[in-house]
Amino acid sequence: MGKPRIRPIEVVSAEVDRVDRADGAVYRTRLARRHSVEMAVETDPLRRSILNIPLTSFSAFDLLMSSLTMVLALAGIQRGNMKAARLWLAVTASLGMIFVGLQAYEFTHFVHEGLTLQKNLFACTFYVLTGFHGTHVTVGVIWLWTLFFSTFTGRIGPKNDLDVEICGLYWHFVDVVWIAIFTLIYLLQ
Repeated sequence: MGKPRIRPIEVVSAEVDRVDRADGAVYRTRLARRHSVEMAVETDPLRRSILNIPLTSFSAFDLLMSSLTMVLALAGIQRGNMKAARLWLAVTASLGMIFVGLQAYEFTHFVHEGLTLQKNLFACTFYVLTGFHGTHVTVGVIWLWTLFFSTFTGRIGPKNDLDVEICGLYWHFVDVVWIAIFTLIYLLQ
């Protein structure tokens, strides 16, 4: 009698079970997180009366248009048209600044209306989601202005357009995330 042999199928089966348990835990965590956000959105009586859908719709439109101007900035760089690249980088950064400014206005208005971070689950969820997003927009605006000024020094041009393209991908991602946040917080009932 020797050592018991472990068959390869047993090893694979044990690994599949381990992955399945881990995957199930991840799924349950995501489901619980989604449920808590839905609960936060649904349970606040102030939610409908305080949210300014027209203002935030304008804000969303502003941010979405900045994606178009980002594409135009990249096209300008790739074609070697630095005048167009500078124009569209500046317009994109300015649109981002308008978005952040409107968000700051909205936050101030909400605090004056009594919707503070500590008020309830909706308020906490709202400020965390939109605040983190606004922070990422601010980082993008700083990045855009850095690229803008770098076009004057020659650091950014047609030969190294990848820097602008990577910034553009980041900017588009921030826009897509806003669509999800805007839909979840402002539009869904």
